[in-house]
Amino acid sequence: MNTSSSTKGMLEGIRIIDLSTIVFGPYSTQMLSDMGAEVIKIESPDGDFFRQSGKAKHCPDMGPIHLTLNRGKKSVVLDLKNPEDREALIELIRSADVFIHNVRSIAIKKLGLDYEAIVREVPEIIYVHCVGYASVGPYADFPAYDDTIQAGSGLVDLCARAAEPYNPRFMPTIVADKVSGLYATQAVLAAYINKLKGGKGQYVEVPMFECFVHFLLEEHLFERTCEPPVGSFGYRRIMDKDRKPFPTADGYISILPYTDQNWHNLFDLLGCPEVLTANPVEGSLLRVQHVGEFYAAIAQRTPSRTTGEWMTLLSQINVPAMPVRKIDELLEDPQLVAGGFFKLVDHPTEGPYFQMQPPVRFSAGTFTPGHAPRIGEHTKELLGDIRARAQAEVSVRAGE
Repeated sequence: MNTSSSTKGMLEGIRIIDLSTIVFGPYSTQMLSDMGAEVIKIESPDGDFFRQSGKAKHCPDMGPIHLTLNRGKKSVVLDLKNPEDREALIELIRSADVFIHNVRSIAIKKLGLDYEAIVREVPEIIYVHCVGYASVGPYADFPAYDDTIQAGSGLVDLCARAAEPYNPRFMPTIVADKVSGLYATQAVLAAYINKLKGGKGQYVEVPMFECFVHFLLEEHLFERTCEPPVGSFGYRRIMDKDRKPFPTADGYISILPYTDQNWHNLFDLLGCPEVLTANPVEGSLLRVQHVGEFYAAIAQRTPSRTTGEWMTLLSQINVPAMPVRKIDELLEDPQLVAGGFFKLVDHPTEGPYFQMQPPVRFSAGTFTPGHAPRIGEHTKELLGDIRARAQAEVSVRAGE
């Protein structure tokens, strides 16, 4: 069992004050923490919502999503409606490079922690606001959560169109939050690099809706990219109703012939080369036009062998394929096991648990993430000096 503590990472020396909750902001700061940044998580006395999402092992505030989403961070509890705690937060921001939060604009202004207020106190701060919708549009003050962004962005419609009959549903993952978290991480690093190159602190707005639409339409703007349009929205191969795992004798398999040669090799293996003869395959445009017929022909033939047999045969002809894994098989996945993706580590209060390692590898060294903190675990450590100075100033003023 690996019980080693955190080692130095690429972002050592960067301090981030994190007032974000749920997933969008915390996912971003978790990645930054994984790379070595010091992330100080500011929580209310009740703690982040996801502390109590899922069954905890020992402490009720140490739920499973909190363990994975807030690893390596420090927790400070502040009641920001209390003027003293607000001042303590500003003192922490003075010591930091980045302040990131996802409090709605109206609420953060009431707290006196909006950009205009903070920049007067800390002119060089990189202030990152994770919002639901960009401040320039009519949705600016709407509350935003993953389901509402999946709905408004077109993702639910895409999922429904790919089914038959039309069946709207959400993706079974918090995809909009996590994708937007990637954009926030990119924004933090870009702003920090700009400052290192002689720039200044700045305000950075990361809107979930616009980020996710940007993400989706990279391929799905498709033939509406041009004006006037040459076709419709929706990349056809991805939208085809027959684009789904193929049944085998003992499960399902994903098969993705991509090049002309892949297609010919596959249909020779399947014993039906005439399918390609009847429907030209050379060139990606022709393949897209006939992809539904090709997928249907594959699906008719894959039940004749087991998944393992297909994997062996497809590997021999270099056609991309992968078994459909059940999610509870991933802990034993040979690729993830070989790379040490899951490490069994000891949490100070929760005991042994599986910790995912950062997937990106750097030749300059590796970084072992720390543990997710208890509520307010680092309050005394980080605020002790601040509060001692404040009390001393009060005493001095009282004696004058």
